[in-house]
Amino acid sequence: MIKKKITNKEIGFWMVTTIVLIVVLGPLLWIYLTAFKSANDIFSGDLYRQIFFRPTLENFIRLFTKYNFLPALINTVIISIISTIVVMLIAIPAAYSFARWNTGGGHLLFTTISTRMFPSVVASIPFFILFRNLNLLDTHIGLILLYIYFNVSFATFLLYSFFRDVPVELEQAALIDGYGRIDILRKIVFPLVLPGVVTTTVFSLVWSWNEFFFASIFTRNVAKTMTVLISSFWGSIEVQYGPMAAGAAIGILPTLIAAWFMQRYIITGLTFGAVKG
Repeated sequence: MIKKKITNKEIGFWMVTTIVLIVVLGPLLWIYLTAFKSANDIFSGDLYRQIFFRPTLENFIRLFTKYNFLPALINTVIISIISTIVVMLIAIPAAYSFARWNTGGGHLLFTTISTRMFPSVVASIPFFILFRNLNLLDTHIGLILLYIYFNVSFATFLLYSFFRDVPVELEQAALIDGYGRIDILRKIVFPLVLPGVVTTTVFSLVWSWNEFFFASIFTRNVAKTMTVLISSFWGSIEVQYGPMAAGAAIGILPTLIAAWFMQRYIITGLTFGAVKG
């Protein structure tokens, strides 16, 4: 039997891979372990009790009964899903227009993406004054409009590259066969860029789901999102590690599930057009 010699390059590769996995998965493991610990186990200095402990749902019960987590979770679901749907409905035809007809001569596309180039704190001041005058502070529609504004530019720019990589000859052939522009986009182009659409949708949804800065400024009670509520567990006197970890565990779970089931489309979308013959 021939034994394969392990090279230094392979050893280095697996060492780097192990370190990356520890860095990436370590915080997730800590969150989920802490979420099922009692307060005594969390603050115990015993390393053994940090790893081996009796699981409890105490933190999740307190999260939903004492801290009113469910309304914040529902707000996050409503705001992130509605804003993402509207963003994609605007970004898909806009990106197709930029890719096929160079709408605006390139200047309009640059203006669109430039809305993401300045710091968020710069935009928060005029938006806060505007929303205060329109009575949109602490409302679902206000936060949805903000997320649409900042996500449309990103989604349009990302989808633009996917549409641009679709051969224009396919559309020209479809025009000769009698297809209209809408039918070409719906039946020919859209299936080809579907991985890119899925990737863009996931990125936009995750950004809206995890967004904290604008939610903390523009909401108080009615439209408070999950991230704002979780941040309130970090107080000036004490830190509620148990409920905070439980809330984070619930908040992370949907994005992990979405990434797991859509990973095939995401990987294809990220590599779309990378290799050209």
